[in-house]
Amino acid sequence: MNPPTTLNMSLLNLNSEVISQEGTEETESNGVADEAFSEHSLQSFSGPNLLSVDSACSCSRSIFIFGPKRLCSLLLPAICALALCARAGTATNALVEWTDPDTGHHVVQLSREPGSESLYFNLNPFTPDGRKMVITTPGGIAMIDLQTRQVDNIVAGRAHVIMVGRKTGQIYYATTNRTVFAVDPATKITHQIVTLPRGAQVATVNADETMLAGTVIERTDWGTNGDFFDGGPNRRTDIETADKQRERKGQMMEDRLAKHYPMELFFYNIQTGETKKCDRCTDWLGHLQFSPTDPNLLLFCHEGPWHKVDRIWTMRADGTDLKLIHQRQMTMEIAGHEFWSADGKTIWYDLQTPRGEDFWVAGYEVSSGSRTWYHLLRNEWSVHFNVSPDGTLFSGDGGDAGMVAHAPDGKWINLFRPELLTDGSDDTPGTNSLVRPGVFHSERLVNMARHDYALEPNAMFSPDMKWLIFRSNMSGANQVYAVELKKTVGSK
Repeated sequence: MNPPTTLNMSLLNLNSEVISQEGTEETESNGVADEAFSEHSLQSFSGPNLLSVDSACSCSRSIFIFGPKRLCSLLLPAICALALCARAGTATNALVEWTDPDTGHHVVQLSREPGSESLYFNLNPFTPDGRKMVITTPGGIAMIDLQTRQVDNIVAGRAHVIMVGRKTGQIYYATTNRTVFAVDPATKITHQIVTLPRGAQVATVNADETMLAGTVIERTDWGTNGDFFDGGPNRRTDIETADKQRERKGQMMEDRLAKHYPMELFFYNIQTGETKKCDRCTDWLGHLQFSPTDPNLLLFCHEGPWHKVDRIWTMRADGTDLKLIHQRQMTMEIAGHEFWSADGKTIWYDLQTPRGEDFWVAGYEVSSGSRTWYHLLRNEWSVHFNVSPDGTLFSGDGGDAGMVAHAPDGKWINLFRPELLTDGSDDTPGTNSLVRPGVFHSERLVNMARHDYALEPNAMFSPDMKWLIFRSNMSGANQVYAVELKKTVGSK
């Protein structure tokens, strides 16, 4: 049985340009919108569906104006009704589940509303008890109960999810007026934390939820809030073709790196209100992630085309111990999409030596500096990798043939079992400083042939390690899915 298909939202998206022009306030950009095309910041935004009945009707007229009048009269009410449902924030398609015929794994659609998304792969979406996870919807922010699959709306309106706090389970988010909030998903009580100055953006919350970290940028060529919220791959059009997205993003990365805007990191103490700034530079700083266990250790990157930057860095929250985690050793070597292990002991990242030719998931142990590299095949390369809570399994969300690996058969959600190669050096002096190599043994979980990789799936393990959760547009609209790691009984 193939994945069920919902009404293709592209019927409504054909009018998205008109909707965007008429429905967006052309206001000055703010701390949320300052880095409008930061790869990280585009991933976890939500906003109300601004599609109106009028715009839906005009869309239907534009689609069928040259078609039979009978067809127009039949479809016009249906499209308008769909717009009304979307505007009201109600579900327009039922929950679905199936067994992937190519893999034998059970797949469940967790979200109900078209346009829903799970978070970026390295942001924590789970409550401390592991029972619930936050998602974004066209109407705001919601939580899914992973046991009952119930979806509960938490915050209404446009909001940028920063992450779920690892200690309290509060959802930290920012709004278009540069204000950062925290909301208790159980009581829905919200409190304001700080309003940021122009150019500032919060990206992460530390392990004990006492500190925020972010970036400050100095520039004069500001965009607009409309630019920011319309700029993501799924903001007003659920599906944008991968080739168009790729071309725009590649040129954007080159242009942004060349700007050399002055930037610096900042740390904000939630209890005292004190702000500490450090690492002032003209590099493009991004992908900030506090350690999941060390409240004072920050992982961040120097953004830009990966073959032009030494990307992965760490720093203490007091501004000391700035450290480059991976230094390139060859022309066109790339490393990036870094993420923490759940215990905070290892930094993992995508490594290619050189770009598009030889593929690894590389690990750096924070305490000792030792390195482990797991090799994988071209068709196993993924936009994002992830690691299970206990560190025994890895995942990959695949990629299409136009991406850096140019994989001819790479559109799969994969599960990886790592194996270190036997060390035959017999403790030869000097070998302790060498990279420990290994390989991945892959298992395909979901066939993503119908997925457009303009939307990156961003797979992540559920806290109980029974499911791999990802987002996809395979049905014609963005939704959140989970695939069971254990094969369905009776599947080959």
